Amino acid sequence: MTGSAILALYLALFALQRVVETGLGILNLRHGHAQSAPPPALAGAVDGATHARMRDYSQARGRFALLADSVSAAAVLAVVLSGVLGTTDAAVGRLALHPYLAGGLYVLAVGAFFTVLGIPASLYSQFVIEQRFGFNRTTLRLFLLDRLKGGLISLILGAVVLLVLFAFMDRAGSLWWLYAGGVIIAFQVVLLMLYPTVIAPLFNRFVPVGEGEVRARLAALARRLGYRLRGIFVMDGSKRSRHSNAYFTGLGPVKRIVLFDTLLDQLDAGEIEAVVAHEIGHERLRHIPQRLALSVAATVAGLGILSLLLDYAPLFAAFGIREPSHHAALVLFSLLAGPFTFWLGPLSALWSRRHEYAADRFAAAVVASPRPLAGALIKLSRDNLANLSPHPWYSFYHYSHPTLVERLQALRA
Repeated sequence: MTGSAILALYLALFALQRVVETGLGILNLRHGHAQSAPPPALAGAVDGATHARMRDYSQARGRFALLADSVSAAAVLAVVLSGVLGTTDAAVGRLALHPYLAGGLYVLAVGAFFTVLGIPASLYSQFVIEQRFGFNRTTLRLFLLDRLKGGLISLILGAVVLLVLFAFMDRAGSLWWLYAGGVIIAFQVVLLMLYPTVIAPLFNRFVPVGEGEVRARLAALARRLGYRLRGIFVMDGSKRSRHSNAYFTGLGPVKRIVLFDTLLDQLDAGEIEAVVAHEIGHERLRHIPQRLALSVAATVAGLGILSLLLDYAPLFAAFGIREPSHHAALVLFSLLAGPFTFWLGPLSALWSRRHEYAADRFAAAVVASPRPLAGALIKLSRDNLANLSPHPWYSFYHYSHPTLVERLQALRA
């Protein structure tokens, strides 16, 4: 296959992805605009004024997402078609640096470009849209500090992963991708173990939940299900946003429960217990290992495909790069992945929704009633201004969770 044919195929798939996703976004906006009242299943739970705010919020975010996606797509095309990938590769090659350092610098330069490009969109989303609807509680200083911390962490972890990849590519023979995959997966598991106690505290403060009904219910829930708790904590999520959440984390039988402080303000003790039971359901029903197994398979498969492309000169020529190299192959692989695999997104979302239904059933059984979880879902959707009536095609393609009406119908059934 010639370089011209590869570029043409890439552009065709890129255009197809944009047509599908933009079309669905427009369809969803028109569908939402036509919803003048909440769904009949939520009559009495959501009043007209609240529904109007929910619709306006969804419309604002949907319109901005279309604009941001268009800008991002234009930037990708500019990078691909301008020859800047090849120019940058040649410039890095002229530096008197170790090949691994030069390769890392190339990957960093391309990644930094897209990261910086995304900052204005994040600023607008946080300080205009979220501010207008009363969700934003962060400051510009905290926003920039978060980006700086996240960037440094990503830089350190990315450097480790790149060093591993370059070393295996050079020294491990034709099966380098299999060995590298094993090391990277082990590294990811270590990060999962360290995240709650090492990385998360760099961004938020965690304090134990005080004595009271919430703590008593959650401790009893964990005992009933055979888990030993390392702690039940409240996270100061309100310093950034009014949005709320909770999570259940840890490997093996020793776990941590983390509640956003905003969640404590929104739900009663029984509803919080049901939300945590839902999160435990993902663990108990083996959803986490299943998702991890899929991630492992995708990582190994991706590295396997990458190994086939390392010396495929037409691929590099298609994007203006003169000589095949490990670092250029990594960048090209990241650019090609989206257009070549976007059709897998709805399948992943469908699988995720099935897990959510199962975790809802688990929670309802554990607390001996569907009502607390149903009440929590209604309050969370209302307070977070969720889209109550997305277009069915849009939710099928994008939504990792069923809609509120779908979840309530399943719970009542």
